[in-house]
Amino acid sequence: MLADSNFTSGTLPCILVPPGWHQIEFISDLHLQARDHRTFESWQRYMAQCSADALFILGDLFEVWTGDDGLDDPQLAFERHCLELLRETSRRLQVHFMRGNRDFLVRRRFFQDSGMTELSDPCVLTLPEQRVLLTHGDAWCWSDTAYMAFRNEVRTVQWQDAFLSQPLEQRLAAAKGMRERSESLKQSQQDYVDLDPVACEQVLAANDCQILLHGHTHQPADHALATGRTRMVLSDWDATSSPARLQILRWNRRGWQRIELQP
Repeated sequence: MLADSNFTSGTLPCILVPPGWHQIEFISDLHLQARDHRTFESWQRYMAQCSADALFILGDLFEVWTGDDGLDDPQLAFERHCLELLRETSRRLQVHFMRGNRDFLVRRRFFQDSGMTELSDPCVLTLPEQRVLLTHGDAWCWSDTAYMAFRNEVRTVQWQDAFLSQPLEQRLAAAKGMRERSESLKQSQQDYVDLDPVACEQVLAANDCQILLHGHTHQPADHALATGRTRMVLSDWDATSSPARLQILRWNRRGWQRIELQP
């Protein structure tokens, strides 16, 4: 199986880091939800204190996103509050967002209300001495055939139009059911599903990138690839775990660093 031809064409969207940027931070998989107060509060403090020139959020900011049109409904007051916090942060620094597998239904209003800049998945970030390929990561977990079949279905315009045409109550119930099935499937899997190594090598080579940076798998680590390139995996966030998982990945002119925040 070969990586998608769009990925290997070498023509991915590219972000050139301005000379004035000296520090960039990356997070993903926060899975924010109203019932998880501790993780939300940790994220809120981080957003208020972040001193980077730019922040890149690589998907799954929310546990689920059921459509921008529901933001005026009282049931989504938590999500609306999160967007207000994002807009406040966006006034101080550039915040970029890439859709994940939990919040792939975000649309124009999401970006308008949050002040964030939309990122294509995948895309290339050009640093002074490195080219970094950014992706959420779920599209490359080829061995998880059940998920890939599900992903291919829900990413079609037909499925999304049909889902978004339903009343909000019905969408929220459907999203809850999908989350429960997803958790049940993960618990039943004997083997951990990771990104396909062939896809990683192909896309990095085609786009002349030295680093692949992604989330999704919740397995933070740096992996040396066969070609001398590096795959860097972002952590998920969970302030209720022991120890708490509240990690950011920071780049500056001296290199890369993983930062563990305190809950």
